[in-house]
Amino acid sequence: QVQLVQSGGGLVQAGGSLRLSCAASGRTMRTSAMGWFRQAPGKEREFVTSIDWSGYDTYYADSVKGRFTISRETAKNTVYLQMNFLKPEDTAVYFCTADVQHLRLRGGMSEYWGQGTQVTVSS
Repeated sequence: QVQLVQSGGGLVQAGGSLRLSCAASGRTMRTSAMGWFRQAPGKEREFVTSIDWSGYDTYYADSVKGRFTISRETAKNTVYLQMNFLKPEDTAVYFCTADVQHLRLRGGMSEYWGQGTQVTVSS
């Protein structure tokens, strides 16, 4: 019903920047809320950031506030994650996610998920 295709990621040194993209296709009216989770090896998936349909209501995990910025271009059905001042602890697989309910998305119960993209930050 909805497909989320991610791009970006890679290897960067500590203090560097990366930008992730996530493009939704299909029934995109069901992607009113979008966001990002991440999962490090051996750890549980954790919330990173999210944004509502308008782009004005955003949420961030405390660990990334002031460093990461989420944005979206609703007409393009695309959400972005700009990651600055990256730290080794940011190393994880990052997953794009979408849902019709923002609250459900933030709780890790999203209906749709991207394929994941690796972000590795070296010391």
